Amino acid sequence: MNMSKGSNTAVPTTALRVEVGWRPGPGVPDADASALLLAGGKVRSDGDFVFYNQPAHSSGAVRHEGKRTDGGRVTDTLGVDLARVESAVERIVLAASTDGGTFGQVPGLSIEVTDTATGQVVARFDDPGATVETAFVLGELYRRQGAWKFRAVGQGYGSGLEGLATDFGITVDQPQHPAPGRGSTPPPPPVTAPPPPPPPVTAPPPPVVPPVTAPPPPAAPPAPAPRPVRLSKVTLTKAAPAVSLAKQGATSGALRVNLNWQTTQQPSGRGGLWGARRFELDLDLCALYELADGRKGVVQALGNAFGSLNRPPYIHLDGDDRTGATASGENLTVNLDHLHDLRRVLVFVTVYEGASSFAGLHATVTLQPQHGAPVDFSLDECTVPSTVCALALLTNTGGDLVVQREARYLVPERGVSPQRTVDRAYGWGMNWTPGRK
Repeated sequence: MNMSKGSNTAVPTTALRVEVGWRPGPGVPDADASALLLAGGKVRSDGDFVFYNQPAHSSGAVRHEGKRTDGGRVTDTLGVDLARVESAVERIVLAASTDGGTFGQVPGLSIEVTDTATGQVVARFDDPGATVETAFVLGELYRRQGAWKFRAVGQGYGSGLEGLATDFGITVDQPQHPAPGRGSTPPPPPVTAPPPPPPPVTAPPPPVVPPVTAPPPPAAPPAPAPRPVRLSKVTLTKAAPAVSLAKQGATSGALRVNLNWQTTQQPSGRGGLWGARRFELDLDLCALYELADGRKGVVQALGNAFGSLNRPPYIHLDGDDRTGATASGENLTVNLDHLHDLRRVLVFVTVYEGASSFAGLHATVTLQPQHGAPVDFSLDECTVPSTVCALALLTNTGGDLVVQREARYLVPERGVSPQRTVDRAYGWGMNWTPGRK
């Protein structure tokens, strides 16, 4: 159902996929989807804001599921479960913000709401008329007489995600301004009034003896003030390939590494099985690790070496996406609470099935710490017959984990496995045996 601005339609189901989409290209800025859960026109707390730095609402009603490229379009997806929306929430605002440009530079902007169970499109709003805006409310889900409806909104903000968030009651973490530089004039000291004269000395009053009573119970400590929402994120490039996680506030908790991909090449089988059988592209996210005590190993789906978060190697592969068809892609988690036990981690990806190289692959790597700004980067176009790509090298440098963008395609020699190839390239020095999954 293609809608016009201001129109609304009933939502006949509760499990929804909301996709903000656009056509990528040279000079087209990136965009990010977000959602705000409102009661009385405002959020109840900063936790009611779901976006790339807060990817899930505490109720489980809204989740930020990330980006995909498919059929010449990029989509950033929100999962919505209306059955889990708390009764106080009246509206869910569905919005997007740009990174590095305005929405007037984003062709084919749209929002589409789909029934997760059937794949049927519930509502779609194309071409909302964006020009110079850097944040845009595309639509909203709202309650009406005990049922849910969707409205096409089309309201923009020139103040970006910060302006959008603060307009609905979010407290945004403000960057600290630097001290005045050389040659600048410091601010004048504040003018204060002279202190008042001391009171006259008088005789103290006679002491009053209070009655003996039980001491009052200790006062409860004040609740900690909520931390402001951080809107910053980091994109690694060839010119700026490394970042300190500590400087981004990521010193503890879980670090989630996500790989999402889409390919334009026709799938093929392994070992020349073109005509006999067709495979979906299957990529495997893996990690070589070296612990502080010198132990080394690999986390991968082959051999069911999925690792562990709470014991060595403190790295866990969440699962094996055999097709790339899921919205979440492949995910690997690093336990930063055991950072002192880790020396270095090399995250890499191999082609397990469905293609002879990474040529034609479109992939994005996102490192999402539990605390701190996310770090993301895209893979370069592959121009060699590579079946293994080193993605990122994480190195412990005195209690801080530094992320280095690698994006390095490697070509295995004949008879050499992709794992052994990446081991040799980075000097890990392990012994390898064949494995299956």
